[in-house]
Amino acid sequence: MAENVTVARPYAEAAFELARAGGALPAWQTALERMAAASADELMLECVADPRIAPAALAELFLGVAGELTDEQRNFADVLVDNRRLGVLPEISALFGELKNALEGTHDAVVSSAFPLDAAQLSKLVADLEEKLGYKIEATVELAPELIGGVRIALGDQVIDASVRGKLNAMAVSLKN
Repeated sequence: MAENVTVARPYAEAAFELARAGGALPAWQTALERMAAASADELMLECVADPRIAPAALAELFLGVAGELTDEQRNFADVLVDNRRLGVLPEISALFGELKNALEGTHDAVVSSAFPLDAAQLSKLVADLEEKLGYKIEATVELAPELIGGVRIALGDQVIDASVRGKLNAMAVSLKN
């Protein structure tokens, strides 16, 4: 996995520079997410691994599945096909997102909640986090019924656990000591 990130980094940086120069960061991020999803498909992985499929045929197949792309994005995909790097598109997409967030001063957060959060609850939670942490947050919500109640927020390496499950685990640990 770390090897994939090492291979993906120069491609992500190149895509980021192209997107930034063209003022198209959101469009590139969307395109890279679509391409990453297409490259991770089981059938696409089989085609990528098959040495009998010529690069031109693989590029045509991939571009047909990846959805609508600009000429620059198509050229980028062609380079990935030619260099046999379609398999690292998920890492390229993730690294691109990190570069975009760093430029914009935002951080990704994964909010795991035992119950669905409505828009007002999520908005308040994000606003409170932004005020406390001092930077903009892009939140993604995941349902996690095993939390029993409350939320767990993952911001990169930092985790804020305000779930019932987390409190029960902390109580169990303190009782053992």
